[in-house]
Amino acid sequence: MSSHRSSSVLDWPATVSSRARRPVASAADRRRTRLRRKLKENLTAYGLLCAALVVFALFSWYPIVRGVLLSFQQVDFVNPPTWVGFDNFTRLFEDPLFGVAWRNTLLFTGLALVFGFVVPFLTAVLLNELRHAKAFFRLAVYLPVMLPPVVTALMWKWFYDPGSGLFNSALGAVGLSGGQWLDSSDTSMLSLVFVSTWANMGSTTLIYLAALGTIPGELYEAAELDGAGLWKRLIHVTLPQTRFVLLVLLLLQVVATMQVFTEPYVMTGGGPDDSTVTVLLLLYRYAFVYNDFGSASALSLLLFVALGVFSALYVRLTRKADQS
Repeated sequence: MSSHRSSSVLDWPATVSSRARRPVASAADRRRTRLRRKLKENLTAYGLLCAALVVFALFSWYPIVRGVLLSFQQVDFVNPPTWVGFDNFTRLFEDPLFGVAWRNTLLFTGLALVFGFVVPFLTAVLLNELRHAKAFFRLAVYLPVMLPPVVTALMWKWFYDPGSGLFNSALGAVGLSGGQWLDSSDTSMLSLVFVSTWANMGSTTLIYLAALGTIPGELYEAAELDGAGLWKRLIHVTLPQTRFVLLVLLLLQVVATMQVFTEPYVMTGGGPDDSTVTVLLLLYRYAFVYNDFGSASALSLLLFVALGVFSALYVRLTRKADQS
C-alpha cells in the first residue's frame, strides 16, 4: 500500500510535465500549420505573378531590348544583321526630314495642348453645371472614342474634301468659299489637330468629370454666397481642387501626341510638302518603305529617350512645386 502510494507520488512530476508539454507541442504544430499555409499561399501568388511577368517580359521588355540592339545594327530581316555602331544615328541626323519631322511633331503637340487639353476641361465644367440631360450629353461626348481611329480619320478626310466635302458644302450653302483644308501647308496640321481633339476628348472629359465630382459642394456654395460667378468659381475652386488630375493628364497628353501617327498617315500621307510628316510617320517610312529597320529602331530609341527625359523633368518639377 505504501509502495503503491510512493510510486504514484514519484510519478506525479513526470505526469504533470508531460501534460504541460502537450500545449507547447500543439502550439508549435499550429505555428507550423500556419507557416505551411502561408507558404502555400505565397507560392500560389508568386506563381501567378511569375506567369504575368513572363508574358510582360516577352511582349514588352524583350521588344524594348531588341529595339535598342537593332538601333546599332544594319537589319533588313533578309540578310544576317551586321553591327554598325552609331551609323544609323548619323544617317538620321543627315536626313533633311529628320528635323522636319521633329518640328512638325512639336507643332502638333503644342496645338493639341491648346485645343485637346483646354477644350475637354471646359466641356467637363459645362457638363458638370448642367441640371438636366447629363447622361445624354456625356454619351454624346464619349461616342467618338468608340470609333476606330482609321474610321475617324477617313470620315474626317471626307469632311475636309475640297470638292464635295461636308465643310465646303456647308460653307457654299451660306455663300462662303471653301478651303483647302488638307491640301494647304498652312491649314493641314491644324486640321489634323481638330480631328485628334474630336476623337480623343471623350475619355479625357469623363476623367475631368470624375475629378469635378470629388470637389465638396460646400466650396461652391461658399463661393456663391461670396458672390463668385462661374469664372471665379472656376479659377478659385475648380482649378486648385483638380490640379493633380490636370498635371497627370498634361503629361499623358504630351506623351500621346508626340506619338501621333494615324491621322497624318491616313489623311495626308505626310503632305503637302512634308508639312505633316511626324516622327512616327518617318519611322514607318524607314522601316516599311526604305526597309531600313536599323535606322527605324534608332529613331524610336531617340523618341523613347526624349519622352523619358521630358517625363522625368516634368515629374521632378511638379514634385518640387507640390513641396513648396
